[in-house]
Amino acid sequence: MPGLLTIEHRDAVALVTLRRAERRNALSIELREEIADTLPRLAEDSGTGAIVLTGAGTAFCSGMDVSQFGGDRAHRERLVESSVVAFEAVRRCALPLLAAVNGPAVAGGFALALLCDLRIASQAATFGFPELGRGIPPAYAAARAALPAAVARELCLTGRVVDADTALALGIVSEVAHGDDLIPRALALAGGIAAGPRWAVVETKRRILLDAENAWGHLFADEARVFREAMLEERPEPAA
Repeated sequence: MPGLLTIEHRDAVALVTLRRAERRNALSIELREEIADTLPRLAEDSGTGAIVLTGAGTAFCSGMDVSQFGGDRAHRERLVESSVVAFEAVRRCALPLLAAVNGPAVAGGFALALLCDLRIASQAATFGFPELGRGIPPAYAAARAALPAAVARELCLTGRVVDADTALALGIVSEVAHGDDLIPRALALAGGIAAGPRWAVVETKRRILLDAENAWGHLFADEARVFREAMLEERPEPAA
């Protein structure tokens, strides 16, 4: 494995860190494949009761690594499948998953945070879907699954990027940590969850997943279908 994620076990909590700080933790194919492999393995570990996801450096995640877009059919198929399985691994994680948002979480990085069960932000965090202006539809399904309809629509349609305090007011995050308190606070919250009987925690998360699937599963399936078509459909070159 390329080692683009690190996992630190803090008692019953696994701290998972995206390790592409030089690219603002952009989601490369390899990083997405690591996410898809890592989260199910952690969920099967009887010693792990909750997971905290954060980013190295000054960003949480800047979204998809668009420098990898294009290429031949085989590359584009890998791009699509790694995207689908990574976001599905986050969305369907069988353990409580907390995002410790240490900096910008934009585009696909915002979707990544929204797919977690809880979000805590540092004062440096920002959130938004600026990609619509570049002709890329944002992840409305992730927004709608986590946010009130009016907030989800406004953020997806306007591309507005909000700071941590505004995110708190809108319900995007449950709290804002000050100074260096983000990771300790996230670990404490996750540790409190993991301290409960594991069967009860897992059963509660199962019900959360069932509720989300019944309510929003069709939106996620539709977005995956459109993404596959957009990435894999062969379009004729425009006439000169």
